[in-house]
Amino acid sequence: MKEFLIASNNQHKVVELNRILNPLGINAVTPQECGVDLGDVEETGTTFAENAEIKAMSAYKKTSMPTVADDSGLMVDALDGRPGVYSARYAGENATDKDRYTKLLTEMKDVPDDKRTAHFVSSICCILDDKTIIKVEGTVEGKIAYEPKGEDGFGYDPVFITKSGKTFAQLSSDEKDAISHRGNALRKLKEEIIKYI
Repeated sequence: MKEFLIASNNQHKVVELNRILNPLGINAVTPQECGVDLGDVEETGTTFAENAEIKAMSAYKKTSMPTVADDSGLMVDALDGRPGVYSARYAGENATDKDRYTKLLTEMKDVPDDKRTAHFVSSICCILDDKTIIKVEGTVEGKIAYEPKGEDGFGYDPVFITKSGKTFAQLSSDEKDAISHRGNALRKLKEEIIKYI
């Protein structure tokens, strides 16, 4: 099985990526599994796509392995698109998922139901070799809950209500994959990778 490096040690992302790539004969591995330290990459981009490419290029240059990186986050209309590219750092360094979504809920406490619209974005950059870079993006529309619900998922999943009326954290992995921003982006990535393998 061919190995692709995922420029992240986030096991949730690795699992989601492998569900898409494994049927193609590709296995996503983390830097840790490869014994590689990618160090801290400064995400200086102003868009998810720019940050995904920065992370992918940094990892590819260090390893020369086919590399996949994603940058994703939540954009809330009532907050002018925040937290956006700062989704992971929204509540400061070393904050927990709960810290981040609690800050979001606090900022949204006076926002009426019809103004709580939001969407998740996932931008993926895949570098196959020096000449081949694949860029895809997926989104999913929803709205912000008034309180967290559900035990599964990660990040802002407990407060993001999908069109089903459930939060991402209330969906099974398969249900989430079918509609999520990352699932949508990964399906596009799969279509592109098939052209090259």
